[in-house]
Amino acid sequence: MIKMMRAARMHAVGGPMTIDNIPVPKPGSTDVLVQVKACGMVPNLGNVLANWTKWFPHLPLPKLPAIFGLDPAGVVVEVGEQIVDVRPGERVYVNPLRSCGACQMCRAGERSRCRYFTFNGYFGFGPGSQKIYDIYPYGGFCEYMTAPQYALVRLPDNVTFEQAARFGYTGTSYGAMKKANATPGQCMLVDGISGTLGLGAALLGVAMGITRIFGTGRNQGLLDRVKALAPDRIEVHALGSGSTSEWVKSRTGGEGVDFMISALGPGAPASTMVDALRAVRRGGRAVNVGAVAEVLPLDVHWLMDEQIQVIGSNWFTAAQGQEMAELARSGLLDMSVFEHRRFPLEDVNNAISGLSDRNGGFSNYVVVP
Repeated sequence: MIKMMRAARMHAVGGPMTIDNIPVPKPGSTDVLVQVKACGMVPNLGNVLANWTKWFPHLPLPKLPAIFGLDPAGVVVEVGEQIVDVRPGERVYVNPLRSCGACQMCRAGERSRCRYFTFNGYFGFGPGSQKIYDIYPYGGFCEYMTAPQYALVRLPDNVTFEQAARFGYTGTSYGAMKKANATPGQCMLVDGISGTLGLGAALLGVAMGITRIFGTGRNQGLLDRVKALAPDRIEVHALGSGSTSEWVKSRTGGEGVDFMISALGPGAPASTMVDALRAVRRGGRAVNVGAVAEVLPLDVHWLMDEQIQVIGSNWFTAAQGQEMAELARSGLLDMSVFEHRRFPLEDVNNAISGLSDRNGGFSNYVVVP
């Protein structure tokens, strides 16, 4: 086993990452050591990190220098002494969700509800996150990283490392659909279906037996590509060409959809999300994963009368990640639609600076150490 590895580390907010040689970590007793083969990248990550302390001061970054990289996939090369059912050589996706493991929520399997919930390789959700970073300081922008055994998702042979590096975005949509109680035979609306989160919801809807999938977006060309994935089941609507809710209800006999996934980004207007919410049928659910930043003017009396639930959803569990892996293994979840853009570790600053030739959610950016 080699003793040193390359890692891209950020030494100052707004500054470039540098490729440093640091010791290869040793896994703890219940951890594994993973050789990173591909790591998914948040588009425009450089700009996000440079402005993070101004945009989201309540969501802490790790102490610097830090190794970022949210969605790693690779091969287990070493296991801790208390590991029972993970072996070197296994191909895995490493779910970056970290938690304390001991609180009531963690013991109930609800790790994202832990007060120590932290995204390994990105940001935390509270002041206790640094304790988690101290235990797991390695994101995916390095050659080797430690990970707790509870975070591992075993990959089937027909899922490449680059495809697995997209599990974060796809899994976020999957977690939202699980909260919506998605079942075969239902109809759903994906507000922002051509984006990174929205496309994942569309692919999962096809895989899970959602028979009618309505989707919105601003780029007609991308909308046409999404519809082509399942022309008999997907219908698309360009934002700005009329009310989303009226469009949906005109195609559902006035009823609306069983549930709506809001995958619009932070810059989208609140009015667009409110319009999509009105497309939900009586007793339905709306789940937000896109993080629209404007405050929504909600008619709570209408929500009460119609018995509609509005739910916030954040990430997904490793168990849900394994369910997605099984959907992909069986061929139900088609991950071949992603267009991979690979960047070597040495080119990480160019990769995170933001790329202009994005094809909506079809583009998949990965760093390959």
